[in-house]
Amino acid sequence: MLRFAVAGTPHSTPARGGTVEGLMQAHRLGINAMEIEWVQSVPKSPERMAEIRETAEALGITLTVHAPYFVNLNSPEKAKLAASKRRVLDALAMAELCGARSVCVHAAFNLGLPPEQVFENVRCATEDIMKSKAKLFPHVNLAYETMGKPTQFGTLEDVLKISKEFGNYPCVDPAHMHARTNGLINSTKEWNEMLDLYENSLGKKALKSVHMHFSGIAYTVKGERMHLPLQKSDARWKDFIGVLKEKKIEGTVVCESPLLEEDTLLMQHTYQKLIMDN
Repeated sequence: MLRFAVAGTPHSTPARGGTVEGLMQAHRLGINAMEIEWVQSVPKSPERMAEIRETAEALGITLTVHAPYFVNLNSPEKAKLAASKRRVLDALAMAELCGARSVCVHAAFNLGLPPEQVFENVRCATEDIMKSKAKLFPHVNLAYETMGKPTQFGTLEDVLKISKEFGNYPCVDPAHMHARTNGLINSTKEWNEMLDLYENSLGKKALKSVHMHFSGIAYTVKGERMHLPLQKSDARWKDFIGVLKEKKIEGTVVCESPLLEEDTLLMQHTYQKLIMDN
């Protein structure tokens, strides 16, 4: 099954509503997946995580998590590197408690270093993080995201390579890839090639449990500027949904449009119509 997730608490959630209230509002809207946005900090309450888990399970809502932005697994400063690894581990551990299946991570900034060195630094940090998997996050995937700027670690090739080494799968964001290449990766042919590379790297079975992001996006020659609503961008989003359908992709596609539930439902309804018409 392919599910379209709202990126955080829906805008229409009643005032002062948190994640639990957001889950209930998503359910009322007919949305069956949510990405919990821990982009500033990770909560530390096991009781709160249990409440989120129980609510999501009762409503049949699939959960993913976005880890804090303040991560650089390529940092040359020991304290910053240690803090980055701790933030990732905290997100993974809390995701385990709340029942989320995958945690999206912005892994690193390049800091002007050669790509090979950046990859090795991220690989070593990942090795340290994965040592805690059995104890802290046995059922949660560590998903490094394809990123929208050339100054960031996160080409498709790199996130697939490091995911394969550690038995994970990445968070593929075609909008970021579109921005990073200054307007490429925005066609049926390119998305098919993207998913073929994914399959060749991780196996056909991996296409049945993806963690993806999608939205419109504004960009310059330097890459990503900001996310945009689907219909106010150059994203050929209907074609993208067609590729998901033809490739029989399963898992979770998180809609990161600023319109949140509005564009999530637009993607969901478009996909459902394609399924029904065939």
